[in-house]
Amino acid sequence: MNKQLYFNYINNHLHNLSRITETNGKLHILDLHTYSEYFYRDFLNLVYGYELKNLNDEIANAPAIDLIDHKDKVVIQVSATCTKEKIETALQKEIIQNYPDYTFNFISIAKDASNLRSKTFQNPHNINFNPSKDIHDIKSILQKILSKTTPDVKIIYQFIKVELGKETDYVKLDSNLATIINILAEEDWSNSNATKRDKSFDIEKKIDFNNLVAAKKVIEFYSLHSTRVDEKYSEFDKLGKNKSQSVLGAISNIYLKLTIDQNKSADQIFFAVTESVMSIVLESLNFTNIPIDELELSVDILVVDAFIRCKIFENPEGYKYVTSR
Repeated sequence: MNKQLYFNYINNHLHNLSRITETNGKLHILDLHTYSEYFYRDFLNLVYGYELKNLNDEIANAPAIDLIDHKDKVVIQVSATCTKEKIETALQKEIIQNYPDYTFNFISIAKDASNLRSKTFQNPHNINFNPSKDIHDIKSILQKILSKTTPDVKIIYQFIKVELGKETDYVKLDSNLATIINILAEEDWSNSNATKRDKSFDIEKKIDFNNLVAAKKVIEFYSLHSTRVDEKYSEFDKLGKNKSQSVLGAISNIYLKLTIDQNKSADQIFFAVTESVMSIVLESLNFTNIPIDELELSVDILVVDAFIRCKIFENPEGYKYVTSR
């Protein structure tokens, strides 16, 4: 696996876990497990190079602070609640006075915290705290991971896989992607079976609008199969409700997460989407093994179809694709 595939795996698991956390209203992602705080200790140590310890090992039921690094002098609160009031409540706790030369960090594990970074906070004990750089969330953590070298990202990937691989309920989404790939793999996608695409939407206009160069030929070539893909989705939906929607939604989410890295070109993002879909399919229990080139063909067709259906990349004015999905 390359760095992008390692990152995609980490990305998918952290976002899926953040949704579980928000739904359950838990303080920690893994509150169902007694080692939740130890997970964050080890995870954040890998990401930020800290030497964090669980403060509860030093002070039973310590308020406001979950993790502490005595070497770098950092104290951290990890929370599923992401509000100004939550942070100020922590800053007001008497325990903060014990760490006057430490820096307070707040990590939101369920919601985006970007709106909090520009706010002013009451800090009665005057602990070091700069909201613009000391408030973190899943997005900022992923940006930090993405800046690391491939070996470092691989270490984080291996940690996530060991700690969360069997705990994350990601099978349902994966299996839907794998099922549609299994269906597409049964088809003959030779050029002789391609159908002329509908002229009611301008694919070339969307390609140019998004500055896609290397991906242009792939999109133009496989867009000829869009009508037949629609037929396959109809076949897929007979297996249950929201089948095609879950697949298209999964591809859209993969695309959106990849746009976190603003240094990536449109072509790099397009091909990273196909790599991510392929990675998910390969890890699915219900994927029927086929030659890798046939898998790549099916994935390319699926991703191009998502592009045509307005599920990935920006749409220029006037571009639309009429579909029931």
